[in-house]
Amino acid sequence: MVSKTKIIILAPCIAVLSYFLLSFIGLEDKPAITAAITLLTIIWWVTEALPIPATSIVPFALFPLFGILDDKAVASALGSHVILLLMGAFMLSKAIEKSNTHQRLALYMVRLAGTSSAKRLVMGFMLASAVLSMWISNTATTLIMLPIAIAILSHTDNPRLTTALILGIAYAASVGGIGTPIGTPPNAIFMAIYEEYTGSEFGFYEWMKLGVPVVLVVIPIVALWLTRNVKLENEIVLPQLGQWREEEKRTLYVFGFAAVAWITRTQPFGGWSDWFNVPMAGDSTVALFAVVLMFLIPNGKGDKLLDWQSAVDIPWGMLLLFAGGIAIAKAFGASGLSELLGQWLTSLANLPALLMILTICLTVTYLTEITSNTATATLLMPILAAAAISAGLEPSVFMIPAAMVASCAFMLPVATAPNAIAYATGKVTIQRMVKEGAVLSFVVSCIVGLLCYLLLLK
Repeated sequence: MVSKTKIIILAPCIAVLSYFLLSFIGLEDKPAITAAITLLTIIWWVTEALPIPATSIVPFALFPLFGILDDKAVASALGSHVILLLMGAFMLSKAIEKSNTHQRLALYMVRLAGTSSAKRLVMGFMLASAVLSMWISNTATTLIMLPIAIAILSHTDNPRLTTALILGIAYAASVGGIGTPIGTPPNAIFMAIYEEYTGSEFGFYEWMKLGVPVVLVVIPIVALWLTRNVKLENEIVLPQLGQWREEEKRTLYVFGFAAVAWITRTQPFGGWSDWFNVPMAGDSTVALFAVVLMFLIPNGKGDKLLDWQSAVDIPWGMLLLFAGGIAIAKAFGASGLSELLGQWLTSLANLPALLMILTICLTVTYLTEITSNTATATLLMPILAAAAISAGLEPSVFMIPAAMVASCAFMLPVATAPNAIAYATGKVTIQRMVKEGAVLSFVVSCIVGLLCYLLLLK
């Protein structure tokens, strides 16, 4: 195993060598420099030789120094409305966690599905995890749901049910994030880089028209696979939560307002932005307005629904990673590297679109088994945009399937945070996770690819 110190030293050397190699084969200076800086960033991202957020600062420092982008152009990546949307969404999720509203909603959804059979029990937990993960991080969702599941499992000695329920929660938390733009980082990365390439915004409603059907199809398939041959031996009793507290109600009202506002901003019939003549409002506007409301509204206990101590505890490093990806996309365009990639990928244009989409889905899925799905999406989005354009297709046709399957790595604990948390319970072995996840990673990737093909091209 190569130490991180050696990787820190080797990566710049490899980047410099790649620059000279690309220059030797005839690549112009700016595209070669852009490729070398991107390769340096990739190596440090994938190996985590430096913390991922720290590596994300590299493009901001090097692109201006080497004349690819000026300081103002590269800094504009941090001012992207997608960054503000995610910041607002992270803060809203903190308010939900602070009030404990999420746990109540999760138990309601489990009760709705029922606990009379193993399939119904696992499906209930998976549906609850998926719905929560559409609005709060998959890590938080898994941490919320697993203690409830483990408390229930303590009343039964059924290893098959234990495996199915714990893995079901982890996998559903990953899949559920596909449903909304804020559900998981790769979705937001797609939106930011898509806008950088096309100049048009991919809205909240437009994403949900694609993401929600995928979630609705995939969750039952995962549940059926995990619960094959699983029997429920004794009755399951769910914990009682008592009456709704004022804090929970008010938090739910504000978040419900935000969700409805996101979905109806441009649809139907032009949406409220058209009805009220506020065309300059965007999804980030909704998120930040809801955050302000959380700071203003009392929680009924002498405090507010959201305080700064809670709000500040969001993954700021993740926002830096998004911004680094946007900076790389800007550099690809400014240096001409995107155009060159498009020319190099023209050979793929002769392949059927469905075959291309399935190939992309399987490649991204298995790549994210061993690398960060966020970093993978950040690196691949500009390349896939160029590939789609070279094939005469709208960029989203290749980018959206890749963004979705980046959340469908089910084989290894290192693949996603939910997988790691499930493994950390000590109730699921790596061998079992690989056995269950290998089939699901392949099947779900193919299903996502097929659904995207039907929804985007048919």
